[in-house]
Amino acid sequence: MELKWVSRRSRGGKIQMEKTMKTPSESKPKAPATLQALVPVFISTNPSHVNPDDLSDLFIACNLSCHRFPNYVDAGGGRCVVEAVDLHKLRVALSHSSVLVSVFCKPNDVIGCSSSFLKEKQQQQKKKIVGFGELLQNVVMPVTPLNSQLVGFGRAVSDLGLTASIYDVMVLPSLRGMGIGRMIVKRIIRMLTSRDIYDIAALCSENERSFFKVCGFGDDILGSTAMMYTRSSVSTNPQDNQIVKRAGRKLLLVPPLSKTLPYSKTMKS
Repeated sequence: MELKWVSRRSRGGKIQMEKTMKTPSESKPKAPATLQALVPVFISTNPSHVNPDDLSDLFIACNLSCHRFPNYVDAGGGRCVVEAVDLHKLRVALSHSSVLVSVFCKPNDVIGCSSSFLKEKQQQQKKKIVGFGELLQNVVMPVTPLNSQLVGFGRAVSDLGLTASIYDVMVLPSLRGMGIGRMIVKRIIRMLTSRDIYDIAALCSENERSFFKVCGFGDDILGSTAMMYTRSSVSTNPQDNQIVKRAGRKLLLVPPLSKTLPYSKTMKS
Protein backbone atom coordinates (compact mmCIF):
# COMPACT_ATOMS: atom_id res chain seq x y z
CA MET A 1 0.00 0.00 0.00
CA GLU A 2 1.40 3.36 -1.00
CA LEU A 3 0.29 6.97 -1.42
CA LYS A 4 1.45 8.71 -4.61
CA TRP A 5 0.84 12.01 -6.39
CA VAL A 6 0.09 12.12 -10.11
CA SER A 7 -0.41 14.93 -12.63
CA ARG A 8 -0.52 15.45 -16.36
CA ARG A 9 0.46 18.23 -18.69
CA SER A 10 -2.23 20.46 -20.11
CA ARG A 11 -2.49 20.57 -23.88
CA GLY A 12 -1.74 24.26 -24.01
CA GLY A 13 1.41 23.81 -21.95
CA LYS A 14 2.62 20.98 -24.16
CA ILE A 15 2.16 23.03 -27.31
CA GLN A 16 3.90 25.98 -25.67
CA MET A 17 6.93 23.82 -24.85
CA GLU A 18 7.17 22.57 -28.43
CA LYS A 19 7.19 26.15 -29.72
CA THR A 20 9.90 27.11 -27.24
CA MET A 21 12.12 24.24 -28.37
CA LYS A 22 11.71 25.18 -32.04
CA THR A 23 12.59 28.88 -31.58
CA PRO A 24 15.38 29.11 -28.97
CA SER A 25 16.71 32.40 -30.38
CA GLU A 26 13.77 34.51 -29.22
CA SER A 27 14.64 37.17 -26.65
CA LYS A 28 11.67 36.40 -24.42
CA PRO A 29 11.62 32.77 -23.35
CA LYS A 30 8.32 31.01 -23.47
CA ALA A 31 6.64 29.90 -20.29
CA PRO A 32 7.39 26.27 -19.39
CA ALA A 33 4.78 23.60 -19.75
CA THR A 34 2.16 23.99 -17.07
CA LEU A 35 1.17 21.13 -14.83
CA GLN A 36 -2.27 20.45 -13.51
CA ALA A 37 -2.86 20.24 -9.80
CA LEU A 38 -1.38 17.16 -8.20
CA VAL A 39 -3.88 14.41 -7.48
CA PRO A 40 -3.20 12.07 -4.55
CA VAL A 41 -3.85 8.41 -5.33
CA PHE A 42 -3.64 5.32 -3.13
CA ILE A 43 -2.17 2.13 -4.61
CA SER A 44 -3.08 -1.12 -2.90
CA THR A 45 -2.21 -4.77 -3.43
CA ASN A 46 -4.60 -5.96 -0.75
CA PRO A 47 -7.37 -8.10 -2.32
CA SER A 48 -9.80 -7.09 0.44
CA HIS A 49 -9.73 -3.50 -0.83
CA VAL A 50 -11.34 -4.49 -4.15
CA ASN A 51 -15.12 -4.30 -4.00
CA PRO A 52 -16.63 -6.35 -6.86
CA ASP A 53 -19.52 -3.88 -7.20
CA ASP A 54 -17.13 -0.92 -7.57
CA LEU A 55 -14.97 -2.91 -9.98
CA SER A 56 -18.02 -3.71 -12.08
CA ASP A 57 -18.81 0.02 -12.27
CA LEU A 58 -15.22 0.69 -13.33
CA PHE A 59 -15.57 -1.87 -16.15
CA ILE A 60 -18.66 0.01 -17.35
CA ALA A 61 -16.96 3.42 -17.09
CA CYS A 62 -14.01 2.12 -19.14
CA ASN A 63 -16.38 0.33 -21.55
CA LEU A 64 -14.51 -2.93 -21.04
CA SER A 65 -15.73 -6.46 -20.54
CA CYS A 66 -14.26 -9.63 -19.05
CA HIS A 67 -15.96 -11.71 -21.72
CA ARG A 68 -14.34 -12.65 -24.98
CA PHE A 69 -17.67 -12.14 -26.76
CA PRO A 70 -19.29 -9.23 -24.87
CA ASN A 71 -22.86 -8.20 -25.37
CA TYR A 72 -23.62 -4.53 -26.01
CA VAL A 73 -26.61 -2.57 -24.77
CA ASP A 74 -28.02 0.71 -26.02
CA ALA A 75 -26.97 3.60 -23.78
CA GLY A 76 -29.01 6.20 -25.65
CA GLY A 77 -27.93 8.70 -28.24
CA GLY A 78 -26.82 5.99 -30.61
CA ARG A 79 -24.09 4.87 -28.20
CA CYS A 80 -23.59 1.24 -27.24
CA VAL A 81 -21.77 0.09 -24.12
CA VAL A 82 -20.84 -3.34 -22.84
CA GLU A 83 -23.21 -5.02 -20.45
CA ALA A 84 -22.42 -5.26 -16.76
CA VAL A 85 -20.06 -7.98 -15.62
CA ASP A 86 -21.49 -11.03 -13.91
CA LEU A 87 -20.69 -10.33 -10.24
CA HIS A 88 -20.55 -14.00 -9.30
CA LYS A 89 -18.00 -14.80 -12.00
CA LEU A 90 -16.10 -11.62 -11.17
CA ARG A 91 -15.79 -12.66 -7.52
CA VAL A 92 -14.54 -16.09 -8.58
CA ALA A 93 -11.98 -14.52 -10.93
CA LEU A 94 -10.73 -12.18 -8.20
CA SER A 95 -10.41 -15.00 -5.68
CA HIS A 96 -8.29 -17.05 -8.11
CA SER A 97 -6.05 -14.17 -9.24
CA SER A 98 -2.46 -14.20 -8.03
CA VAL A 99 -1.96 -10.42 -7.92
CA LEU A 100 -4.55 -7.66 -7.57
CA VAL A 101 -3.57 -3.99 -7.84
CA SER A 102 -6.15 -1.28 -7.21
CA VAL A 103 -5.86 2.51 -7.32
CA PHE A 104 -8.09 4.92 -5.42
CA CYS A 105 -8.53 8.68 -5.35
CA LYS A 106 -10.99 11.11 -3.80
CA PRO A 107 -14.27 11.59 -5.69
CA ASN A 108 -13.65 15.34 -5.92
CA ASP A 109 -10.56 14.68 -8.04
CA VAL A 110 -12.53 12.67 -10.61
CA ILE A 111 -13.56 15.04 -13.40
CA GLY A 112 -15.79 14.33 -16.34
CA CYS A 113 -16.78 10.84 -15.30
CA SER A 114 -18.74 9.16 -18.10
CA SER A 115 -20.44 6.48 -16.03
CA SER A 116 -23.84 7.20 -14.55
CA PHE A 117 -23.12 4.70 -11.77
CA LEU A 118 -20.02 6.58 -10.68
CA LYS A 119 -21.75 9.95 -10.96
CA GLU A 120 -24.47 8.81 -8.60
CA LYS A 121 -21.89 7.54 -6.12
CA GLN A 122 -20.02 10.82 -6.25
CA GLN A 123 -23.22 12.75 -5.53
CA GLN A 124 -24.05 10.47 -2.62
CA GLN A 125 -20.61 10.91 -1.11
CA LYS A 126 -20.79 14.68 -1.52
CA LYS A 127 -24.10 14.77 0.34
CA LYS A 128 -22.53 12.97 3.28
CA ILE A 129 -19.67 15.50 3.56
CA VAL A 130 -20.72 19.07 4.39
CA GLY A 131 -19.20 22.09 6.08
CA PHE A 132 -16.11 21.43 8.15
CA GLY A 133 -16.25 17.75 7.30
CA GLU A 134 -15.65 18.56 3.64
CA LEU A 135 -12.64 20.69 4.52
CA LEU A 136 -11.30 17.92 6.72
CA GLN A 137 -11.85 15.37 3.96
CA ASN A 138 -10.05 17.40 1.29
CA VAL A 139 -7.13 18.75 3.32
CA VAL A 140 -6.39 16.66 6.38
CA MET A 141 -7.59 13.11 5.81
CA PRO A 142 -5.33 11.03 3.53
CA VAL A 143 -6.62 8.96 0.64
CA THR A 144 -7.64 5.46 1.70
CA PRO A 145 -9.83 2.78 0.11
CA LEU A 146 -12.48 3.59 2.72
CA ASN A 147 -12.96 7.26 1.81
CA SER A 148 -12.12 7.23 -1.89
CA GLN A 149 -13.19 5.83 -5.24
CA LEU A 150 -11.77 2.98 -7.30
CA VAL A 151 -10.24 4.56 -10.42
CA GLY A 152 -7.69 1.97 -11.58
CA PHE A 153 -7.25 -1.78 -11.55
CA GLY A 154 -5.10 -4.61 -12.86
CA ARG A 155 -4.59 -8.27 -12.06
CA ALA A 156 -2.35 -11.18 -12.90
CA VAL A 157 -2.89 -14.93 -13.00
CA SER A 158 0.08 -17.19 -12.35
CA ASP A 159 1.05 -20.77 -11.59
CA LEU A 160 3.17 -19.25 -8.78
CA GLY A 161 6.25 -20.97 -10.12
CA LEU A 162 7.10 -20.26 -13.74
CA THR A 163 4.75 -18.04 -15.71
CA ALA A 164 2.16 -15.29 -15.24
CA SER A 165 -0.24 -13.30 -17.42
CA ILE A 166 -1.58 -9.78 -16.89
CA TYR A 167 -5.26 -9.02 -17.48
CA ASP A 168 -7.84 -6.24 -17.13
CA VAL A 169 -5.56 -3.21 -16.78
CA MET A 170 -7.86 -0.18 -16.77
CA VAL A 171 -7.98 3.44 -15.61
CA LEU A 172 -10.97 5.75 -15.39
CA PRO A 173 -11.06 7.76 -18.66
CA SER A 174 -10.96 11.15 -16.91
CA LEU A 175 -7.70 10.22 -15.14
CA ARG A 176 -5.83 8.73 -18.07
CA GLY A 177 -2.55 10.24 -19.18
CA MET A 178 -1.34 10.66 -15.60
CA GLY A 179 0.81 7.53 -15.39
CA ILE A 180 -1.66 5.53 -13.30
CA GLY A 181 -1.79 2.64 -15.76
CA ARG A 182 1.99 2.37 -15.82
CA MET A 183 2.03 2.36 -12.00
CA ILE A 184 -0.38 -0.56 -12.01
CA VAL A 185 1.70 -2.61 -14.45
CA LYS A 186 4.95 -1.86 -12.64
CA ARG A 187 3.43 -2.86 -9.32
CA ILE A 188 2.17 -6.15 -10.80
CA ILE A 189 5.61 -6.88 -12.25
CA ARG A 190 7.27 -6.06 -8.94
CA MET A 191 4.97 -8.47 -7.12
CA LEU A 192 5.65 -11.26 -9.63
CA THR A 193 9.42 -10.81 -9.83
CA SER A 194 9.62 -10.80 -6.03
CA ARG A 195 8.29 -14.37 -6.28
CA ASP A 196 11.02 -15.21 -8.83
CA ILE A 197 8.55 -15.21 -11.74
CA TYR A 198 9.99 -13.53 -14.85
CA ASP A 199 8.08 -15.20 -17.68
CA ILE A 200 5.31 -12.57 -17.75
CA ALA A 201 2.89 -12.09 -20.63
CA ALA A 202 0.30 -9.39 -21.26
CA LEU A 203 -2.86 -10.21 -23.18
CA CYS A 204 -3.88 -6.98 -24.85
CA SER A 205 -5.73 -5.66 -27.86
CA GLU A 206 -4.10 -3.92 -30.79
CA ASN A 207 -4.91 -0.53 -29.27
CA GLU A 208 -3.16 -1.48 -26.02
CA ARG A 209 0.09 -2.70 -27.57
CA SER A 210 1.73 0.74 -27.51
CA PHE A 211 0.93 1.13 -23.81
CA PHE A 212 2.48 -2.21 -22.88
CA LYS A 213 5.53 -1.48 -25.03
CA VAL A 214 6.10 1.65 -22.95
CA CYS A 215 5.84 -0.55 -19.85
CA GLY A 216 8.68 -2.75 -21.12
CA PHE A 217 6.83 -5.49 -23.01
CA GLY A 218 7.81 -6.61 -26.49
CA ASP A 219 7.55 -9.46 -28.95
CA ASP A 220 8.41 -12.90 -27.64
CA ILE A 221 11.97 -13.91 -28.57
CA LEU A 222 10.66 -17.40 -29.31
CA GLY A 223 8.19 -15.97 -31.79
CA SER A 224 5.19 -17.40 -29.97
CA THR A 225 1.75 -15.86 -30.35
CA ALA A 226 -1.16 -15.99 -27.98
CA MET A 227 -3.92 -18.13 -29.47
CA MET A 228 -7.46 -18.51 -28.20
CA TYR A 229 -9.34 -21.78 -28.38
CA THR A 230 -12.10 -21.58 -30.95
CA ARG A 231 -14.14 -23.87 -33.13
CA SER A 232 -15.15 -23.32 -36.73
CA SER A 233 -18.77 -23.55 -37.74
CA VAL A 234 -18.13 -27.06 -39.07
CA SER A 235 -15.76 -29.59 -37.57
CA THR A 236 -12.48 -29.98 -39.46
CA ASN A 237 -12.47 -33.72 -38.96
CA PRO A 238 -13.96 -35.29 -42.09
CA GLN A 239 -15.07 -38.31 -40.10
CA ASP A 240 -16.87 -36.11 -37.59
CA ASN A 241 -19.77 -34.22 -39.12
CA GLN A 242 -20.85 -32.61 -35.88
CA ILE A 243 -21.64 -28.89 -36.11
CA VAL A 244 -20.71 -26.20 -33.59
CA LYS A 245 -23.15 -23.31 -33.28
CA ARG A 246 -22.81 -20.19 -31.19
CA ALA A 247 -25.54 -19.40 -28.64
CA GLY A 248 -24.63 -16.14 -26.96
CA ARG A 249 -21.20 -16.68 -25.42
CA LYS A 250 -21.47 -20.46 -25.48
CA LEU A 251 -20.55 -22.92 -28.20
CA LEU A 252 -23.07 -25.71 -28.57
CA LEU A 253 -22.15 -29.02 -30.15
CA VAL A 254 -25.01 -30.07 -32.37
CA PRO A 255 -25.09 -33.79 -33.19
CA PRO A 256 -25.43 -34.81 -36.83
CA LEU A 257 -28.82 -35.47 -38.27
CA SER A 258 -29.87 -39.04 -37.84
CA LYS A 259 -30.15 -41.00 -41.04
CA THR A 260 -33.61 -42.29 -41.78
CA LEU A 261 -33.82 -45.91 -42.71
CA PRO A 262 -35.54 -46.72 -45.98
CA TYR A 263 -39.16 -47.53 -45.40
CA SER A 264 -40.24 -50.94 -46.56
CA LYS A 265 -43.65 -52.42 -46.27
CA THR A 266 -43.88 -56.15 -45.63
CA MET A 267 -46.87 -58.19 -46.47
CA LYS A 268 -48.10 -60.75 -44.04
CA SER A 269 -48.54 -64.13 -45.56
